[in-house]
Amino acid sequence: MDIKSKSFSHSPLVKVLAFILMVFCFTQTVTQALVIINRSNFDVSLEKSYYQSESFIQDSSSIIDDLRHLSQYKNEEHILAGGDISEDDLRNKSDNLFWEFRDRSEKYNPNQSEAENYRVFQEAYPNEIAELKARMIQEDLYEYHSILQRLNEYEGLKYFVKDGDFEFSNNETHLIEGYTSYPASIIFDGYTREVFPREIEANPHFYWLTPDYYSQDYPDALYVGFTEDFLNPRIIDWQSDKEVASQAFNRMAVFGAGFIITFIYLIFIWGRNSREDQEVHFYPLERIYNDITSLICLGLITLWIALGIELYRDRLGAEIFNFITFGIAALGLFFVLSLVKHLKNRTLLKHTLIYTVFHKLFSGLKAIYDSGSLGVKTAIIAIGYPACVALTFFMFPITIGVAVWLSYKKVKEFKAIKEGVKRVKEGELTQKIDITGTGELARLADDINSITDGLNKAVENEIKSERLKTELITNVSHDIRTPLTSIITYVDLLKMEEDPEKIKEYVEILDQKSQRLKVLTDDLFEAAKASSGDIPVTFERIDIVSLLTQGLGELDEKIQERRLDFKLSYPREKMWIKADGRLLWRSIENLFSNIFKYAQEGSRVYVDLAEAGPGVRLTIKNISAYELNISATELMERFKRGDESRTSQGSGLGLSIVQSLIEIQKGSFAIEVDGDLFKAVIFLYKDESKETPLSSE
Repeated sequence: MDIKSKSFSHSPLVKVLAFILMVFCFTQTVTQALVIINRSNFDVSLEKSYYQSESFIQDSSSIIDDLRHLSQYKNEEHILAGGDISEDDLRNKSDNLFWEFRDRSEKYNPNQSEAENYRVFQEAYPNEIAELKARMIQEDLYEYHSILQRLNEYEGLKYFVKDGDFEFSNNETHLIEGYTSYPASIIFDGYTREVFPREIEANPHFYWLTPDYYSQDYPDALYVGFTEDFLNPRIIDWQSDKEVASQAFNRMAVFGAGFIITFIYLIFIWGRNSREDQEVHFYPLERIYNDITSLICLGLITLWIALGIELYRDRLGAEIFNFITFGIAALGLFFVLSLVKHLKNRTLLKHTLIYTVFHKLFSGLKAIYDSGSLGVKTAIIAIGYPACVALTFFMFPITIGVAVWLSYKKVKEFKAIKEGVKRVKEGELTQKIDITGTGELARLADDINSITDGLNKAVENEIKSERLKTELITNVSHDIRTPLTSIITYVDLLKMEEDPEKIKEYVEILDQKSQRLKVLTDDLFEAAKASSGDIPVTFERIDIVSLLTQGLGELDEKIQERRLDFKLSYPREKMWIKADGRLLWRSIENLFSNIFKYAQEGSRVYVDLAEAGPGVRLTIKNISAYELNISATELMERFKRGDESRTSQGSGLGLSIVQSLIEIQKGSFAIEVDGDLFKAVIFLYKDESKETPLSSE
């Protein structure tokens, strides 16, 4: 059931349905937002009443501004007399004429002050200034009549404005009490401010109505009363806008939530066929370069805005615009999800046209640079750098800085190589030239380091070889001289002895010593032959479990003699390896021989087989009868024994022989010493050629 649900959630049908639902929700969200904007604004759905609405403030503000300007104009006689035009206003309007006078007139004196030159200007341009003033009067007169017409068009509006001797009103009463009796009123009388109802002051835009008491053009008194004839139609319109906006806002929230949920769902499933599918699959259209896809998305947004401006002004256009929005949203969101796919695939930047062009150009130049000689590389740099400077002329300092930094880096690397070579020449073979990268100088430094490593190894090997030669001569001399001395001694005794019993005893001792000498010479010969690699190796398919069990069976007598308890452990009955059976058994037998010689009598010996990746690991552990006061590295050297007193019968060549025999079978051999615990580990590769699967039983 769970597998079916996983495949269903990533099925093509579910993806298509989720995509259509996402586009539909997005289109409806945008449509409802445009409804709110076209009808009023988003804030109307949150406004508590008409008096706390932006609409009330806008209506009141325009009326108060008209009344304030009316108090400045006063009447036609005042305007025609130029009473509303101040010297500063006239000066500001005549600035163009004054600049013309300054640039062209010979009467302008740069040595005089601005005020003196302006007086000369007034005398030189009297007609032009008079004409300019007349035009300003006509403009003020036109604005005056426009204000009167706007105020007369308001139904149910009562107002009174007073500025000095000037008074203007459309109401019988000029008392404050007469205006506070209206359903709503705004009164500014000097520094007194009264509004009714009080909730108007809670309007967030009320500061638009607050007068600037420091302004000289503000009237002494301004009363505005709003009757029911003025308020009722506006309240009805506001309530209608609020209802439409609230419904649209709620729908927008629902569709917006649906869009977010489906978009997030598609982000997780888009491009994959199941939850376990780690590969991102692309449709042909999604293989367009990501930067081009981004430009297409920007173009679709621009097209949508342009069409919206043209079509959303009438109701028929709005219906058509909904279909256009759905189509553009479907295409745009498809490309957005393709960018999400590339983000999942970590190819958002790599799958761009700019990156591809520059990467191919850089890769081509790098291939030529890496494969060419030093002369080719120098030519590329000589040609490429000026071209790079030309292409990046707008960031020339950065280009120069990068070139200086790269040059400094290369010079620093060259100096490091020079100093390193000098130290190596002086005998510091452990000197390492630390240069990172893949350039010419880095490769040169690696080659020099390789030479020093080779010299170090050669010196170390030479020293080790000399030490081993000395030890070999010493140990061979000691080990061979001991039985040889005994043979010579007993031969001399045998020559003088006449007692048959004594002669028999001397012959037995001579036989033991000669056998001991034979073992030493045989081991020495086998170690030399094994280390030289001259032993022929015949690889075959060997069941190491059978090899061990058979071998331990043959060695049972020696095991019983030393009272050892062998514990064999392996994961399965057959473990096939690729090795030479004869050489492998000789290696294992050498290890068992060491155990019989050096293991503590009556102790346990653990033989463990385990799979180790491509091979099989054989581990043999035992407790030594002697104190192992020697490291594993030293114990691996020839003629080294755990018994430093050399009283045991071993030659000290057994471990060295095992290592050589295992290595020529392409395996590895190692030992570990922990107190009296001795552990030998052999690793050999499996033979996979004919291996059969395990039975299901």
